[in-house]
Amino acid sequence: MYLQSPLTTSPGTALPLDRQQAAAAVLQLVLLAALTTAAGLGPAGWLAGVAYAAGLHALLAGAARRAGTGALGPADLVTLGRAVLIGGVTALVVDGIGSAEPAVVPLVGLATVALALDFVDGRVARRTGTVSALGARFDMETDAYLLLVLSVQVAAVTGPWVLAIGGLRYAFVAAGWLLPWLTGSLPARFSAKAVAAAQGIVLVVAAAGILPVAVAVELLAVALTALAWSFGRDTLLLYRTRVAS
Repeated sequence: MYLQSPLTTSPGTALPLDRQQAAAAVLQLVLLAALTTAAGLGPAGWLAGVAYAAGLHALLAGAARRAGTGALGPADLVTLGRAVLIGGVTALVVDGIGSAEPAVVPLVGLATVALALDFVDGRVARRTGTVSALGARFDMETDAYLLLVLSVQVAAVTGPWVLAIGGLRYAFVAAGWLLPWLTGSLPARFSAKAVAAAQGIVLVVAAAGILPVAVAVELLAVALTALAWSFGRDTLLLYRTRVAS
């Protein structure tokens, strides 16, 4: 899920990036409006959703510019759709902070669809021949952010330690600023992908509140342990590569 190569989409096969992003921004506003009607989304949720959409627009435009990309490919549009759904999740999480009755059902529904679509974009990229550096990074960052925002939701019930699930990847990135060898390339591993996918599933189940809190805490602890093991193994591999070079 790391960067590989620029997109190969030709100018005539897709809308330009600015129009793609404009469409996504409109969809984000439509989703926020729908959540206002269906779930009573308030001003805090709207502010969070709009801020998220603005940040997504700026970051994606900057990444595309650095990659020399003028348009997103089919798989990246799937990821962009996931990102819009996650904007709705973000709005609901922020709006529900301190609320006695957070909108759990729409939150879990949006997060579930976003997780399910994570199994789609990679296949679309391979089948359409549009595997790209930008798309891989976009997918990875979307996954990481969804884990972060879900961990915020779950932490309100199970305790702040759950934030480590969403924050561990960002802590790893921050550590790379101090220890550049942590930014080295890692081989693709099925186990790493499986551990990452499990985090999202466990967080959604915990957020749904369908399990007793004690059971949810145990599942989250197992998920965090697996995630720590995965990051620890990557760190060890990067260190050994540094020593051998």
